[in-house]
Amino acid sequence: MEMAKNAALVVVDVQKGFEEEAFWGPRNNPAADDNIAALIDVWQMTGRPVVFVRHDSEKAGSPLRTGSTGNGFKEYVEERRGRGDGPELLVTKSVNSAFYGSPDLDAWLREAGVGQIVVVGIQTNMCVETTARMGGNLRYDVVVPLDATHTFDVAGPFGWQLSAEELARATAVTLHGGGFARVVTTKEVVDAAG
Repeated sequence: MEMAKNAALVVVDVQKGFEEEAFWGPRNNPAADDNIAALIDVWQMTGRPVVFVRHDSEKAGSPLRTGSTGNGFKEYVEERRGRGDGPELLVTKSVNSAFYGSPDLDAWLREAGVGQIVVVGIQTNMCVETTARMGGNLRYDVVVPLDATHTFDVAGPFGWQLSAEELARATAVTLHGGGFARVVTTKEVVDAAG
C-alpha cells in the first residue's frame, strides 16, 4: 500500500464521553485507542496533516454534549494535539459526517492539495463510516484501518440486535466491498507511512 506524503489522518470523535459504558453498552476492539495513538504519532513524526474531529452533541442526555466533561478528547489525544510538525485542524460537528462540520473539511483538504485520507476513531459504524463514505463520494482515496476504530452493540428495528463486532464487520464489508474505502490494518498503514 502506498501512503501519500500529504495524506491526512482524520481522527473522529475520540472523546471521553465514549468511556461511559453504562450509556453505550458493550464495545469491541480494546486495542483501538493504542492503534489510534500510534497512527497520530506516525503522522506527527512524518509531518503529515492531522485533523481532530469533535462531536458537539446537541442532545441533552448525551455524554458528548457541549460543555460536558465527556465532550473533551480522551487524554492521549489531547496530549498529542499541537505536537506535530505538519498542519493540524480541529473540526467540530453535530452530525455523523466530519465533512458537515466547521470549518469546512473538504475545502481545507483541497486547499492543501490532499487527495488521500485515513479515517480512524469512534464509532466504526456511525461517524467513522459516514465520514469514510462521504470522503469516497467526494473522490478522496479513503483508507480505514479497522483496528483503529471501535463501536458498541446496537438494537434496531424488529427486535434485531447486532454486537459491536458484527457492526464493525458490516462496516468493513460495506466500505471495502462498496468501493468507498480500502479497509486495512493499522500495521499496514504504519508500514506504508513510516
